[in-house]
Amino acid sequence: MDNSSEGPDRARTAPAAISHERTFLGQPWGLANLFGVEMWERFSFYGMQAILAFYMYHQVSEGGLGMDKAAATSIVGAYGGLVYMAALVASLVADRILGSERTLFYSAILVMIGHISLALVPGISGLAIGLVAIAIGSGGVKTNAQVVLGQLYSRSDPRRDAGFSIFYMGVNIGALFGPLLTGWLWGMKGFHWGFGLAAIGMAAGLIQYILMRKTTIADAGHEIPNPLPKSQYLTWGAIAVIVVGIAVTLVATGIVPVDSLSTVVTVIALVAAIVLWWQMYSSPLTTKSEKTRLVGFIPMFISGVLFFGIFQQQFTVLAIYSDLRLDREIFGWEMSPAWINSINPIFIIIFSMIFAAAWSKLGDRQWSTPVKFGVANIIIGVSLFFFIPFSGGGANSTPIYAIIWILFLFTMGELMLSPVGNALATKVAPAAFPSRMMAVWLMAIAMGTSLAGTLAGYYNHEDSAAENTFFLTLGVASIVLGLILLALRKWIVKEFVDVR
Repeated sequence: MDNSSEGPDRARTAPAAISHERTFLGQPWGLANLFGVEMWERFSFYGMQAILAFYMYHQVSEGGLGMDKAAATSIVGAYGGLVYMAALVASLVADRILGSERTLFYSAILVMIGHISLALVPGISGLAIGLVAIAIGSGGVKTNAQVVLGQLYSRSDPRRDAGFSIFYMGVNIGALFGPLLTGWLWGMKGFHWGFGLAAIGMAAGLIQYILMRKTTIADAGHEIPNPLPKSQYLTWGAIAVIVVGIAVTLVATGIVPVDSLSTVVTVIALVAAIVLWWQMYSSPLTTKSEKTRLVGFIPMFISGVLFFGIFQQQFTVLAIYSDLRLDREIFGWEMSPAWINSINPIFIIIFSMIFAAAWSKLGDRQWSTPVKFGVANIIIGVSLFFFIPFSGGGANSTPIYAIIWILFLFTMGELMLSPVGNALATKVAPAAFPSRMMAVWLMAIAMGTSLAGTLAGYYNHEDSAAENTFFLTLGVASIVLGLILLALRKWIVKEFVDVR
């Protein structure tokens, strides 16, 4: 290992000392608090997102906004991408102004404000205010909760991947119950009651975090790695206001059409990722070993983009599919299409601990990260082939067991890639840019999520040939990329230096 990187690595592992005082499932006790706040944040996030597309394209007489389906899926994709794009802003704020822990706290407050807006402010105004606030706040929570968690471990701590898998289980407990309860309230009382429940869930997470904040997190995430001079606060604040003003004007005037929002977000996320990556790579604060890790991260980034471009179809193509094609009747009772979004979290809850135990048991013998990513791409690519037998069918033509099987495969791929990718970002991050490296990884998810909205525009459930082409093209592309990663695995591990 390059000795020039030892000093920064030691500095980053200092907060891990608190993990030896008390443990949670064999992990640092701070994981318990971060597990809880993220669980409630995901409850509110997925509970809202499970009914979002339906709220936009259902008729006004049904409590919706009566939008076109293509515009609705584009907004869902763009919004989902913006959540991760907000990680860019959150990483800069954390690295240069507030530190990761305080950024996490204030972001959670903003999420709650967004849900309250969706619940209480009617029409397009409530939709716009709510989605922007939730996107920015959720980006901050996602980025910094994982950065703070990463700082509870040393770089070489073998518990890290298992800890992130446990954390990921908390995410999916919230993701399970959010859609179930908001979908139920939507059916009983209407969309705004569902959004109100999401706000209550986020409030519960905030209360829990505040009560446990000092005793479980301690100093983790409080350091500001690269402080911004106070003389520059006003300048950067003005730039932020101008950028937001331009974005709002472009959308409000129709210069950027609503049904193109997801494509715009995809491009912006790519540019942001390139800029962030280059800033870290070219910085004098980045050591030689850290630069080689950044190079090895490039194929992992590409893998993540395509994986999430397919995985996030749950909220675009699969939402429409579940509403119009899926047979949701069980013993004479028809379940809400929003409940389909709880299938994946059920599998995550069941299997995340199994995966965590497997990685812990195998230790250094477990698959390397590029192998896990490659297998994930292959699995999710294969899963799309199972839509083919039901192409071109009418209403209630697809049995629910087919979707359950497909989402099971989605989950197996997700557990190979998503928590492992989160952990990888904390392991390969240069010492001077821990939050920024997490933001680069989240840009891959942003691209994939917004790309899901763009791809949904090419999906036509009324044309069997077009439907087959859609699923086959995405499936083959993912499988080919997975095979390429497996072929490059030795080179990637070599570039990672001391990280597998």
